[in-house]
Amino acid sequence: MLKVLGRATSSNVQKVMWVLEELDLAYEREDLGGAFGGLDTPEYIALNPNKVIPTLIDGDQVFWESNTIVRYLAAKHDDGGLWPSDPADRAQADKWMDWQLSTLLMPWINVFFGCYRMPAQYQDAAKNAAAIEKLGKIYGLLDRHLEGRAYVAGDRLTIADIPVGMSLWRYYQMDIARPSMPNIERWYATLQERPAYRNMVMTDFSSLKDTLKPGQGH
Repeated sequence: MLKVLGRATSSNVQKVMWVLEELDLAYEREDLGGAFGGLDTPEYIALNPNKVIPTLIDGDQVFWESNTIVRYLAAKHDDGGLWPSDPADRAQADKWMDWQLSTLLMPWINVFFGCYRMPAQYQDAAKNAAAIEKLGKIYGLLDRHLEGRAYVAGDRLTIADIPVGMSLWRYYQMDIARPSMPNIERWYATLQERPAYRNMVMTDFSSLKDTLKPGQGH
């Protein structure tokens, strides 16, 4: 049986859990990381020398890097569905997964950490305002791309939607200013209709609020 190592409140773990639920795959999950600890043990380091989550165990195969795990599960269990079979279609989906890491992730982290995870007395209002504005502009690129598209890579859910779609729940739950993005809002509403998204991504993350100390996370 598939086994996922990582706490449920981790956004990277949620990518993997969303795919597992979307594909109705049997799995077990073990809480590790954050308040649960366990990432510095010799046993875990042998599986994931980066000491981060998630880690996926599939028989004698071990995988880390959340986007890689998403690709693996989709390729193995949903070729032609989440995993586009045509190389060009797959590359169109794949580039948005890379975009989530190369372009969206750090601005998203800066806002989530700076405005939510950092206690109010330590927050830098000017820095947060700049980070919020920058993140809104980056999401604006995706909003323009979604014009005329039901999902990120076309007319159905693919691997392209998972990493970026995961980010929206926390973005829209934070008490921050957001630009009008009608195409993202339409797509986000569509994602919220999917049981796997509701169950695995639209979850309570309040345990992460005010948990950082000055100097952490930036």
